[in-house]
Amino acid sequence: MALTHGGEKSTELLNAQAHVWNHIFNFINSMSLKCAVQLGILDIIHKHGKPMTLAELVEALPMNKAKAQSVPRLMRILIQMGFFMKAKISKDEEETGYWITPASRLLLKDEPLSFY
Repeated sequence: MALTHGGEKSTELLNAQAHVWNHIFNFINSMSLKCAVQLGILDIIHKHGKPMTLAELVEALPMNKAKAQSVPRLMRILIQMGFFMKAKISKDEEETGYWITPASRLLLKDEPLSFY
């Protein structure tokens, strides 16, 4: 059955497009998580002991600082995936930082139940 733009076949086309996009985004998600683990983002934030600002995180990362403009995008993806959350730095300040979630604890190097 050919994919066309008419009637019932347009629903089939939409489903096919959704299927392709789901696989593309799943690849992006898995590569983002791999990048976070390889850079040690989870361990860096955990060792910091409290939510970490973007500037603090970028400074602590073992990467070329010229690539720092990609870190906010990476963190947005990881927040959406549930591996990080935004949290207030302190009760008095409005500034937020990144903090780990129960799921991200399973990826910490020193965690007894770690997958890593």
